[in-house]
Amino acid sequence: MRTFGKRAQISAMAVAGVMCLSLTGCADDSSANKQDSESLKGDTVKIMVGGLDKVIYLPAVLTQRLGYFREEGVAVKLLSEPAGVQATTSLVSGDVQGVVGFYDHTLDLQAKGKQVESVVQLAQTPGEVEIVSKQAASGLASAKDFKGKKLGVTGLGSSTDFLTKYLAVKNGVEVSDFTPVAVGAGQTFISALEKGAIDGGMTTDPTVAQVLAKDLGKVIVDMRTPEGSRAALGGLYPASSLYMNTDWVNSHQETVQKLANAMVKTLKWMSEHTPEEIAAQMPADYAKGGKEQYAKAIESTLPMFTKDGVMPADGPKTVLEVLKSFNPTLKNASVDLKKTYTTEFVEKVG
Repeated sequence: MRTFGKRAQISAMAVAGVMCLSLTGCADDSSANKQDSESLKGDTVKIMVGGLDKVIYLPAVLTQRLGYFREEGVAVKLLSEPAGVQATTSLVSGDVQGVVGFYDHTLDLQAKGKQVESVVQLAQTPGEVEIVSKQAASGLASAKDFKGKKLGVTGLGSSTDFLTKYLAVKNGVEVSDFTPVAVGAGQTFISALEKGAIDGGMTTDPTVAQVLAKDLGKVIVDMRTPEGSRAALGGLYPASSLYMNTDWVNSHQETVQKLANAMVKTLKWMSEHTPEEIAAQMPADYAKGGKEQYAKAIESTLPMFTKDGVMPADGPKTVLEVLKSFNPTLKNASVDLKKTYTTEFVEKVG
C-alpha cells in the first residue's frame, strides 16, 4: 500500500503571486498547451518547470513538442518559474500537480513534514557548472576560494544554492563566509557576471554556452557529466525529475502512469537522436545564441539524462549526504529515502 502524504497549505496571496509570475513563462508553448487542453477530455495536469528554456529541464518541453502527452491521452499545461524553490511553493500549495525540478527538494520537504516524491527521474547528475568572471578568475580558481566572494544562484533555497553551499563546506569554507546572490539564469545571470555584481555563480546551459561564447568567464566546476558529478559531489546526484505530492500520486495513479509513459518515451527518443535533431524540435527562441550554440549546449548537457527514468541506485544516498553537510533542517532529521521517490511507474513503461 502506498502511503498518503498531507498536503501543505500557504496563503492565497502568496499563491496568486507565484502563479502570476508563472504564467508569464508559458508563452513559448502556449499553442501546444492549448491544443492539449482542447483536444482531450478530463482535467488538465499543471506542471511547473524551474525554467522552461533551461537545457536541464529540456525533456518537459520536448515531451510536449513531440506530442507524447497527447498520445497518452493526458492534457498537460507547462508553467515556468525561474527557480526550483518557487516551483516547489506552487506544488505544496496544491496550485499545480507536478514540478519538473531537482529531486533534492523532496528530501528537504520531507524534513519539513511534506510528503513529495519523484515519479520520473530525468537526470542522474545536476547539469550545473560553477562559472567565474574573467575579472575574478585569478582569485577564484576553485571552491576553496569561495571565502569573501559573491556567488550567484538562481534563488535562495534553490538547488543551485544547496550545491554551492556543499561545494563550500566540502572545501573548508563556511557557508557564512561567502554571499549567495539570487540572480536567476539566462540574461540576468550574464548581466550580473558582466557588471561584477557577482564574482561567479552556478548555472546551466544554455547560459553556460552564452557566457563562454562571449568570453565573459571560465568554468571551475563542471557537474554536467557522471564523471564531473562524482568528482565534485562524491557520486551520482539525481537532479531533474518530475516530482509530485504523494497524496495526489496515490489518488491519480492512472494519470501519473500516462505522464511517466510520455516522459520515458522522450528520454529514449533523446538517446537516439543528435543534439541538432533535439534542438530542431525546441521553440526557436530558446536558441538565443544561435542554433549552432544551442545545439552545442544540448550536447554538453546530454550526459546528465537517464534513458529510462529510473532513479540511480546510490543517488538518493549521495543527495542526502550532500544536504546534511550544510542544511540545519536535515542535519539531525530522519529522512526515509524510500518515500522520496518511486520507480513503480517508469518500470511499467513498455
